[in-house]
Amino acid sequence: MNDFVTHVQVRWSDLDPNFHLRHSVYYDWGALCRINFFYKFGLTSSLMQQFHLGPILFREECIFKKEIHLQDTVMIDLILKKGNRDISRWSIQHRVLKNDNILSAIITVDGAWIDTSKRKLTVPPDQAIAVFEQMPKGADFVWS
Repeated sequence: MNDFVTHVQVRWSDLDPNFHLRHSVYYDWGALCRINFFYKFGLTSSLMQQFHLGPILFREECIFKKEIHLQDTVMIDLILKKGNRDISRWSIQHRVLKNDNILSAIITVDGAWIDTSKRKLTVPPDQAIAVFEQMPKGADFVWS
C-alpha cells in the first residue's frame, strides 16, 4: 500500500443489476482520492478559486480485476506516474483494493491545469507544485 489511502464504503446505490460495483463508481472514487490528497496538503477549492485554477482530465482509464460487492471494505491509493517538472501536466494512478488488499482495479488519469477565467491550459502556482511534490511517486516515475 502507498503512503496515501482513502477508505470508501460501498453503498446500495453503487451497485449495478449484477449486484457488483457499477463501472462509473470506480472513476468517482479515483476523483475522491485525488481531491482528498489535494485537500490534505492544502490545495483546497478555495485556493483553486483564488488562483482561477482547476484540474482537468484528458484521459481516464480503468482496468477491472476483481468484482466489488456490497459488504466489501475498500481503499484507494494514489501515485504520481509522470509529470512535467512544472506540474502543468501529470499522470496519476490509483489502485482500488478490497478486503485483504485484493487488487480490484487500476485507474490511470492523464491531466493538466486550466485557468478557469481564460479557459486555457496553465502552469499552476507554487502552492500546487508543492502539493504534487508530496505525492508518492511510482517505482517507474518519470519526468516528462
